[in-house]
Amino acid sequence: MVNNSPLDILKNMAFNYEDPFMTLQMKSFMEFKQLYEAALREINTKLKNLEGEFQLRFDHKPIHHTESRIKEPHSIVAKLKQRNLEVSMASAMEHLDDIAGVRVVCPYVDDVYLVSELLMSQDDIRLIRLSDYIKSPKENGYRSVHIVLEVPVFLTIGKKYVRVEVQLRTIAMDFWASLEHDIRYKRLENSDREDLLLRLKLVAQKIHTLDNEMLKIFQDSRLFNENK
Repeated sequence: MVNNSPLDILKNMAFNYEDPFMTLQMKSFMEFKQLYEAALREINTKLKNLEGEFQLRFDHKPIHHTESRIKEPHSIVAKLKQRNLEVSMASAMEHLDDIAGVRVVCPYVDDVYLVSELLMSQDDIRLIRLSDYIKSPKENGYRSVHIVLEVPVFLTIGKKYVRVEVQLRTIAMDFWASLEHDIRYKRLENSDREDLLLRLKLVAQKIHTLDNEMLKIFQDSRLFNENK
């Protein structure tokens, strides 16, 4: 049974929870979390503004929906340990890019690239890394665009840049990724595992074909309406 009390969270983050300065440690952890929450608000505000303007100007919503999350303390600890890094908030902020994450689900493949370009072109955002898994899918067939950004968060003590990972994918890609994540194949025997991985990859390829076909239908419908 997982205990998510403040004391256990602090303990999991490698703090000495019996320290007489525990209150200061708790405050430090809450500031850590608040910093990433603020970064998520900045990104989500930018996405909402872009979506609203684009819909007004071009009569099209390039964003179907968004989801945001902050990594749980136990996941942060596990990732730091996996990389043989110091388990601390300072280490997490320095080495982990996905403590704060936003998933942007778009109607069409072109929208994925459009939203990512509009987001990266904003002059107060720093691009740290871009990974295009649509052009170069992962081995299991996963397709998405991942961008790691540094977002300015304005505090009473000044401005601080905080990293946020933004994953952009189509509705169809999101369907595949969500179900793939739920399919338990990592502990199967090699032959069974390889069979499932092959089937998942084939489905991902079919979904990519459908994505491209739906994009073409959308583009043709716009063209037909313009010529009326």
